Amino acid sequence: MENHIHDRRKALKLSQDELAKLTNVTRQTINAIENNKYDPTLALAFNLAAVLNTTVQELFIHERPQEREHE
Repeated sequence: MENHIHDRRKALKLSQDELAKLTNVTRQTINAIENNKYDPTLALAFNLAAVLNTTVQELFIHERPQEREHE
């Protein structure tokens, strides 16, 4: 799952540490989410969206698995 957290965070002039404190997680967690190494819980996704003044739908991009072609 990809996301726009880095872009939204920068637009609001927040550091990873500041965003982490506002969402009650570690800076390492924010870094991992921004780099698509970790998918946040639903609660954290809503918290991130609220702090970043956006919606979960705008913040995260869910890539649907490609449908298998019939042979």
